[in-house]
Order: sequence, then structure tokens, then C-alpha cells
Amino acid sequence: MPSLKDVQTKIQGVKKTAQITKAMNMVASAKLRGAQEKMEAFRPYTSKFNEAMSNLSGGANTTSFPLMEVREVKQVELVVITSDRGLCGSFNSNIIRMAEQKIRQYEAEGKTVSLVCVGKKGYQILRKTGKVRKQFLDIMGSFQMFNAREIASDVSQNFLDGNSDKVEIIYGEFRSVAQQKPASKNFLPVQPIESGESEKKISGEYIYEPSTEEIMDVLQPLYLNVMVYHSMLEVGASEHAARMTAMDNATNACKDIVDNLTIVYNKARQAAITAELMDIVGGAEALK
Repeated sequence: MPSLKDVQTKIQGVKKTAQITKAMNMVASAKLRGAQEKMEAFRPYTSKFNEAMSNLSGGANTTSFPLMEVREVKQVELVVITSDRGLCGSFNSNIIRMAEQKIRQYEAEGKTVSLVCVGKKGYQILRKTGKVRKQFLDIMGSFQMFNAREIASDVSQNFLDGNSDKVEIIYGEFRSVAQQKPASKNFLPVQPIESGESEKKISGEYIYEPSTEEIMDVLQPLYLNVMVYHSMLEVGASEHAARMTAMDNATNACKDIVDNLTIVYNKARQAAITAELMDIVGGAEALK
């Protein structure tokens, strides 16, 4: 049985750990509020942008725009967006697991796969595959639209150069504070977005002014920026929600460990007291 001092030291250590995890939970909760508000404020803009792209690209000649060129898929690029920091449960590992599944799937089909890693956690694992073409690190803590523009520009230029025939984004989708799921969406080539039945009824021919080419040349890169930025916002909010849950679970686990160690401590103290009493009784009997 461990000594009383050893058990006391362990109890104090676990209590200090619980204080740290509780503080991290509070910090994550405060950050989540801001990240969630920013994400929810951007969602209507993304929705309206998708609606505009649906109306415009649906009647456009896709062969006129390089970013909409559908080619035989031989090379696939995956943009994997994770957080820069850990201690958020299985959030990052779920995204990485989906990326690894996609790699195996495409390679089984005879396709070449390259990776663009946004965030440290994904890069630290996926760099071992030797497929990382480029990485964007230390930006997920305070990213802005220009970061999304830089990523979208790099990926789209690689597509235009013919080094990739298809691009997918893999990220963490924020569904609720308690639920964040890995998700993937097609990025390139830009495809006409399917409209709902109600939208189809009111859709018709559009007159482009000044011209179709000029409008789409401006709209398509902006659309790619919006897609990347929206995915980063989803990951940012999901990271804080996952960390808040993970730190809450860690705090509760520390409390359980303290309770168990307290039982061990009481048993050890009781055994020590019993041993001392036996010594006293034995000494008294010897004196008789």
C-alpha cells in the first residue's frame, strides 16, 4: 500500500490539474461565443452567394471558364483544415481520419493525391505520408479573409496549371456545441450549384452586363475565397466547442480520481493507525 505522503502528493497534483482544465474550459467557452457569432453571421452571406452562383453558372457556358473545366480525374488535391492547437478531444483526429480514408479511396482508383494542410495538427500527422504539397500554419488562431484568399489562390493556380484535376476541402463542420463532424465538399472545378424546386420554377435566362466572362472572372475567385473562409470559420468554432467539452470531461475525471485517491488515503491512514495501536497493545502486553 502506498505511503500517506505519496497519496497526498498525488491528490494535490490532480487537484491542480483540475484547476487548469477548468480554466481552459472557461477560456474555450469565452472564445466559442465570439467564433460562433462570427460563423453564424457569415452563413447567410455564404448562402446568398451560393444562390447567386447557382443562378449565374446555371446558364453559363462552362467551357469558357478554366475554373469550371471538367477533366478526366488523374490527380486529386485535398485541402485539409484542422486547428493549430490540441487538447480538443478527437476533433482533429476525426478530420485526419477522413483525409486518410479519401487518400486510400483515390489511390485505390489509381489516382495521384496531393495535400494542402491548413493548421498544425493536420500537418504534423499527414506530413508523414509525403504527399503534402503546401502547408499554412499558425493562422487558425486569428485568421482573416486574406488568409482564405491566399489559400484559394494557391490551390486554384495549381488547378489551372494542370497539376490537379479535382480539389476537395475536408474540414470540421459545426453542428452544435456538443456535436462537430468531419465533412468534405468539392472545391474545384467550380460546378453549377443545383437549385431547389422552388428556385427552378422562377429561374430563367439571364442577361449578363457587362458580359458573362467579365462577371464570372470576378465572381469565381471570390466564390472560392468564400468557400475557404467559411470552412475555416466552421473549424474555428468547432475547435473551441470540442475543447470546451474535452476540458469539462477532464475536470470531471480529475474529480473522480481525487475521490478514489481519497479512499486510498483513508485506507492507508486507517492501516497506519491500526499498526500503531497493535504496537502499543503489544508493548503493554510485553510489560505485563
